[in-house]
Amino acid sequence: MINIKTDSRKVSPGDIFVALRGIVGDGHDFIPMAIKNGASKIIAEEGSYDVPYEIVPDTREYLNNYLLNNYNKYLEQMHIIGLTGTNGKTTAAYLIYDALKKFDKKCCYIGTIGFYMDEKVCNLPNTTPEVTEVYDMLIKAYDEGYRYAIVEASSEGLLHRRLENIPFEYAVFTNLTQDHLNIHKTMENYAKCKQKLFNQIRPGGKAIVNFDDPNKDKFLLDYNVNVTYGFTGGDYKITDYQMSILGSNFTFINDGVKQNIKVPLIGKYNIYNVLVTIIVLRELGFNYGDISDVLLYIQSPPGRMDMVEYKNNRIIIDYAHTPDAIQNVISTVKEVCDGHVYTVFGCTGDRDRTKRPIMTKLVTEACDHVIITSDDVHNEDPNQIVSDMLEGIVKDNYEIELDRKKAIIKGIKLLTTNDVLLILGKGHEEVMIVKDNKRIPFNDKKTVLEYLESNKVIRIEKIDD
Repeated sequence: MINIKTDSRKVSPGDIFVALRGIVGDGHDFIPMAIKNGASKIIAEEGSYDVPYEIVPDTREYLNNYLLNNYNKYLEQMHIIGLTGTNGKTTAAYLIYDALKKFDKKCCYIGTIGFYMDEKVCNLPNTTPEVTEVYDMLIKAYDEGYRYAIVEASSEGLLHRRLENIPFEYAVFTNLTQDHLNIHKTMENYAKCKQKLFNQIRPGGKAIVNFDDPNKDKFLLDYNVNVTYGFTGGDYKITDYQMSILGSNFTFINDGVKQNIKVPLIGKYNIYNVLVTIIVLRELGFNYGDISDVLLYIQSPPGRMDMVEYKNNRIIIDYAHTPDAIQNVISTVKEVCDGHVYTVFGCTGDRDRTKRPIMTKLVTEACDHVIITSDDVHNEDPNQIVSDMLEGIVKDNYEIELDRKKAIIKGIKLLTTNDVLLILGKGHEEVMIVKDNKRIPFNDKKTVLEYLESNKVIRIEKIDD
């Protein structure tokens, strides 16, 4: 465990407390709490205190240098893989983590669905937590013999320097589509934040970049060793794929040799995620035969195309909450579904408002019926969110049910034979966030299973959490 903290609540006797100035708070305000909790030293930009302290020009710079000088000698002994992109990074990260576990390698994962070491250790406040927490988790893993780490690098985390000085051996770019414009304002700024990951690849490491993404040149930097993948070209080029409701087959060419892969995952976008996994495993020294065997049993993360069979229908829970992700999920399902496709979804409050009508247009045009409901509303009026969602919508194949549980039950009741119900937006999440950051326990899959069980419906989970 590291002995430097930026959260006064997490200070233990003997810890150093660094007062960081943030966007919504100032760590200097919490110095008294840090001292009360036993901080042995305070690092601040101003003030005087009753315990040993040091005044520095930039506490963030002090923190990053302290972590670099005291802990990177351990992290440099680990294979650390960082993944960034609007969509796919959680699935690709988890697939690499799951594959390495199946190879009996001690691997940890830090990202959207939590902190994992063999099994889930805890939830995380953000996809990419504060830098001291990232170091704390990595050092904990190192101390317990883990030498592989998979880290999701969110644009906000990179913007706020939460991964600074982490010695990444591999950096992966999945794609860039509209999201987080409430923070970055422009797509150019958004791309520049993600690009930061590719400026900290350690000597001997490589950048792994989606050849098909129109923004790829922002990540194919001249000073890196680059590996590309895609359908239209790249060092790993996909030449063919077939898909059923239960899985996919695809073929790719690398170094002039064809390889065929089978996986129990569906969706063209998941082929990208699997190929990223293959590339990382190959770079780490595994052979194609062993990789193919492991991928037959690979598991997607909780809340990503998470399927429950209901009579002759399927209910699919997915985290899709951007236009591109929603388009991918619906297109995939329509490719393998013989019946109707119904969708339950909402939009998050206090976030990018411009994508709301885009997503609603996609869903209403592609699906037979849509139930618009609440997502995490935060401090926004749910009726205003719905109003934004419906701006310019022409089709009338939707209804509004703001109670998410009732909306899910309504969706289940629409199913007849060979139909699919998509429940989008929250995926693995276990709470609904409402006004004043109040968190109400809620999980889409649990809601589905509780309803089916209460109505004595036999169901089979096709993908376990």
